[in-house]
Amino acid sequence: MNSYRRTLVKICCIESLEEAWLAISHGASALGLVSEMPSGPGIIPEELIREIATKIPPYITSVLLTSRQDAVEIIEQHRRCKTNAIQLVDSLESGSYEELRKAMPGIGLIQVVHVTGEKSIQEAKKVARFVDAVHLDSGNQYAVVEELGGTGRIHDWSLSKKIRNSINKPLILAGGLSHENVAEAIKQVEPFAVDVCSGVRTDGRLDEAKLSAFMAEVSNL
Repeated sequence: MNSYRRTLVKICCIESLEEAWLAISHGASALGLVSEMPSGPGIIPEELIREIATKIPPYITSVLLTSRQDAVEIIEQHRRCKTNAIQLVDSLESGSYEELRKAMPGIGLIQVVHVTGEKSIQEAKKVARFVDAVHLDSGNQYAVVEELGGTGRIHDWSLSKKIRNSINKPLILAGGLSHENVAEAIKQVEPFAVDVCSGVRTDGRLDEAKLSAFMAEVSNL
């Protein structure tokens, strides 16, 4: 069973302040705010990201999802958006995590690893020492059009469990989660937190019934 007292929940692809408050009212600990991406749902303007991040309670983690791969660009984007955490959905190609830390003290760094095979284990181990949490998703950054999250696909949870056991940082599990499978995912992987987007939406909008059912499954463990 989960070694943590309670599995936290991040609701991603938040598209308005109203959705943010709905997620918070149902017990979300973090909100994912998606900036410009090559594909995927929930993309909103940076001005709206900033508005949501500055109007929600400070004890709720506001997470900027960025596809930028240059440290300077990430720092500049964060200064515009004002979230208290950043989720890097692709690899950092220019600059360093140390550069991000120095420029943004106190801002949480989350690195996404897309679970595509055994090589993902080594990738997670490599980045874990530089960030505050590792986020496992089901994208494919090598596709013709990069898939960097929000695919609605489940990946191999046995690999996710191997990654969890091989790193000493909190692990966030995403990828095709819904109220129908989140309890089993938590039992198998034992993550620090779970992250959901499409599993709590209907026609692109946050669905209160699905959200409530999802949160109930997590809370009942």
